[in-house]
Amino acid sequence: MVAIAQAAQRDDWQARWGARIACVISNRPQAEGLAKATHMGLRTQVVDHSLYQQHSHPREAFDSALMQAIDAYQPALVVLAGFMRILTPGFVVHYQGRLLNIHPSLLPAFPGLHTHQRAIDAGCCFAGATVHQVTVDLDDGPILAQAVVPVMPNDTANTLAARVLTQEHVIYPRVVAQLLSLKSLSR
Repeated sequence: MVAIAQAAQRDDWQARWGARIACVISNRPQAEGLAKATHMGLRTQVVDHSLYQQHSHPREAFDSALMQAIDAYQPALVVLAGFMRILTPGFVVHYQGRLLNIHPSLLPAFPGLHTHQRAIDAGCCFAGATVHQVTVDLDDGPILAQAVVPVMPNDTANTLAARVLTQEHVIYPRVVAQLLSLKSLSR
C-alpha cells in the first residue's frame, strides 16, 4: 500500500490520469497501514470484520459492509494490499475486472499461505511475486505482472520473503499505473 501511495504521489497520478487513492480501508482497526496512510495524508476507514461474527453469514455480512464502504468512493480500481481475507464470490463479481491483488509466489505455483517456505521445500531455484486480477478462485486470476528472484542455498522463508517484497514494491505500483493509464485513454 505504501509503495503504491508513494508512486501515486511521486508520479502525480492525479495530474496525469485524474486518479487518486480515494481511501485506504482495513478490516483491522490496528493495522499499521492505516497509520502509514494517515501520515501520508490519505483518508482511511475501518470495516472491522470482527463486528460481523454474530451474523448468520458473517463473511457475506462483512463483504456487504466492505462493498458499501468501497462503493461510496466509486473507484476505477480496487487494489488489495496486505488484505488477508478470502472474499466471497458476490464481492469478487461485484468488482470483476477492477479488483487486483498481489501474491508472493510465481502463480500458478504456491497459491495460498506459506509460499516462501513451500518454494524452498520444493527445491525451487526461483521464486517471486505475481500481480493478478482477482477471481472467485483463490490466487487464480489473470496474471498482469510477475517478478522473479533467485532462491539462494541458505535462504530461509524470511530472507526469501524480504527479497520478494522488494520486487512487490516495484511491480504492483507499475501495474496500477499502467491500468490507470489505459483507463484514462479509454475515456
